[in-house]
Amino acid sequence: MRIISYNVNGIRAAMNKGLTDWLKSDPGDIICLQETKAHKDSVNFKAIQDLGYTDYWYSAEKKGYSGVAIFSKVKPDRVEFGNGFMQSDAEGRVIRADYGDITLVNAYFPSGTSGDERQTYKYQWLEEFFGYTEQLRKERPKLIVCGDYNIAHREIDIHDPKGNKKSSGFLPEERAWLDKFFDNGWVDSFREFHPEPHRYSWWSQRFPSVRLNNKGWRIDYINVTKELKSQLVDAEIYPDVKHSDHCPIYLKLKY
Repeated sequence: MRIISYNVNGIRAAMNKGLTDWLKSDPGDIICLQETKAHKDSVNFKAIQDLGYTDYWYSAEKKGYSGVAIFSKVKPDRVEFGNGFMQSDAEGRVIRADYGDITLVNAYFPSGTSGDERQTYKYQWLEEFFGYTEQLRKERPKLIVCGDYNIAHREIDIHDPKGNKKSSGFLPEERAWLDKFFDNGWVDSFREFHPEPHRYSWWSQRFPSVRLNNKGWRIDYINVTKELKSQLVDAEIYPDVKHSDHCPIYLKLKY
C-alpha cells in the first residue's frame, strides 16, 4: 500500500500547476489531499477518475475553504465522512476509509495563525480528535492518520526553532499534544526511516526565497499505530514536487 498525503492549498490551483500530470506518474495507490478548497462539482474530477482513482470528497460548508479528499486505486470497504464533531464536520476536516483490517484517516488539522479564537479552537479540535482516534482504535487497532497537522513536533522539524517558539504551530502546548499522541502508541513513520535534519514539508509563501533556501517546517505526517510498525517499508518527503506551499509526503507499508 503506497499512500500520499498532500495539502494542495486549493485543488483547482494545484491542477493548474500540474497536479494531474504528477498523478499520472503513479506516485501512490491512495492519495489523501487536504485543503481542497472546493466542492467536487467545481473540479474536473473526470481527469482524476481517468487515471484509475475512485474519488471521495468531504468539503467544508463554506465555499473555497478547508476540505479533504481521498483518491484511491484500491476500493475501500467503507468510507466515513467526518468525525462527529459539529464544527470540524462543517469545516470538512476528517474523512476515513477502511481497507481490510487497516483504517486510514485523512485529516486537516486547524491552523491557529489567524488569531486567538482559532488557536483556542485548534486546542479544542486536538482534544476532540484525540478522543476520536482513541475510540476508533478500540475497534480498528491498525490505524493510519495522515494529513496536515499544522504542528512541527521537535526542533529538528523546523528551520528556526528559537525564532518560532511563540509561533502557532510550534507552541509548547501544541508540541505537548504531539508528545502525548506519540507516547500513546503512535509511530512517526517518516522518522522511522529518516533521523536527519532539514527535512520539511511546508514553506511560507510570503517570501519566495524561503523554499529556495529550505527554511521550512515539517507539519505534514503519516503516522501509524504501533500495531502497524512492523509493516512499514519506506517513507519519504518530496520537496521538489511544487503545486502548493506544502509538498507531498509518502508512506509504503505491507498490506
